[in-house]
Amino acid sequence: MSNVVSSFVDFKIPSWFETQHLAGMLRGIEKEGLRVTPDGYLAQTPHSTKLGSKLTHPFITTDYSESLLELITEPKNTPKETLTMLRQLHVLVYQGIAADELMWPLSMPCMLSSDDKDIPLADYGSSNTGKLKTLYRSGLGIRYGRRMQTIAGLHYNLSFGDGLFEHWQQQSANTQTLTEFKNDKYLGLIRNFKRLTSLVLYLLGASPSVCPCFLTGREHDLERLNDSTYYKPAATSLRMGKLGYTNSVQEQLDIRYNHLPEYVAGLRRAIQTPHESFKALGLEDSEGNPIQINDHILQIENEYYSPIRPKQIAMSGETPTEALERRGIAYVEFRAIDLDPYSDVGIRLSSACFLEVMALYCLLSDSPDLLPDEEEALAINLDRVVNEGRREQLHIINNGEEELLESWMLTHLSRMQPLAAMLDAHYGGNDYRAAVALMQGKAANPESTISAQVNSDSERLGSLWQLGFTLAKLHRESLLQQTLSPNTQAKYEVLAEKSILQQAEIEADETEDFMDFIQKYR
Repeated sequence: MSNVVSSFVDFKIPSWFETQHLAGMLRGIEKEGLRVTPDGYLAQTPHSTKLGSKLTHPFITTDYSESLLELITEPKNTPKETLTMLRQLHVLVYQGIAADELMWPLSMPCMLSSDDKDIPLADYGSSNTGKLKTLYRSGLGIRYGRRMQTIAGLHYNLSFGDGLFEHWQQQSANTQTLTEFKNDKYLGLIRNFKRLTSLVLYLLGASPSVCPCFLTGREHDLERLNDSTYYKPAATSLRMGKLGYTNSVQEQLDIRYNHLPEYVAGLRRAIQTPHESFKALGLEDSEGNPIQINDHILQIENEYYSPIRPKQIAMSGETPTEALERRGIAYVEFRAIDLDPYSDVGIRLSSACFLEVMALYCLLSDSPDLLPDEEEALAINLDRVVNEGRREQLHIINNGEEELLESWMLTHLSRMQPLAAMLDAHYGGNDYRAAVALMQGKAANPESTISAQVNSDSERLGSLWQLGFTLAKLHRESLLQQTLSPNTQAKYEVLAEKSILQQAEIEADETEDFMDFIQKYR
């Protein structure tokens, strides 16, 4: 590990950087959550038509399963506006779903039956686009099991204004196009975020335990908290570890974030390379119906699990890598975020503000290339923090040396303080400084983390399921007491109706047989 290059050394805010360069920042949230019945099992009801079409609705859709809702905000000018819209979407969901259904507040599911068939795949209708989306999910199910796909998380999407990059480029007398310059800077942010993922998992991790049903047929080394909960006493985010979204096939991919063409080529290679174990599953079932898009390492780009992704908005018929290649990186998607079960919308303002300070810190810090040696050290750190992040005297690897996790975290957080002050100066108030101060408290006191709270409340209430159920009911009550303004309510109702008409139009225009469509797609 000795040839690992150090980053973040003696961070100082660049002399050219001023608060006005924060203008034009945008953020949005994508939040997943399972619909469950009062006994805690997955809802078997279809997605409510009151919520519109999940194929075409811009803000309310489903992720893997028919019962896994996904709520998507528009890009907003402030974190508060983003959370306001996310809350409106939650209110709409509760107005639209069956009166006794709940949105599960935890990232890890509970009360899954032992049969994967009870996890219904999301159904997007009869158009070829819709069927392809369902087929992709069918492929994930046969490759990794449907159970893993019921894990929910939250993605925080962030972009900086062009003014920042234009000024930066002038200061550095850089001769690239603005798009190339932005690509390089966003990739630098991504590499640094990967270097700090352990910090995010410690501070925001909220999945230290699981219900026994999630472990059926899986090898694990968890301990019993009680009859109905397994845990690791000092774990932070099992969702991000071996029990969660990991994938031994993908570990060998070596997809790098040093240059955009290299990243795109790595993803495409994985989509084009057949994999023996996926080949063995076959492309069709005994009746000749397709069961996966292809038998390659990845069916499509989105199958690649990474704690952070570069993104560009894809046009109709365009793949994510084509969009990146043609128009560069538009924003960055932070994916390593557990649902916060204590928030009615899955994330608190303090967490959102902290993620933005950290993103700015990652953007403005030096970011040497990230190579396999360092990736290996970061994977070891991640594993340690996932499984025992709150253990006293826990060490991680930093620049090839073992260092105390606590002092490593506190060093970075204190370096972020001046950036938090600049964000507060730009937006007014002190939300950003308060967020960093709160995180410093958590870094110094493991018992104040969300993961510690989840364990102690599960113990107090008798199980993780009981905690999830109690919080779900509380959130439903508080959300149903909130009313949307008549204008807002009407706007969303029109959107829902329009989305259903759009889906019907797409289906009416469909002439090509799905088997022909899928052959071409392959």
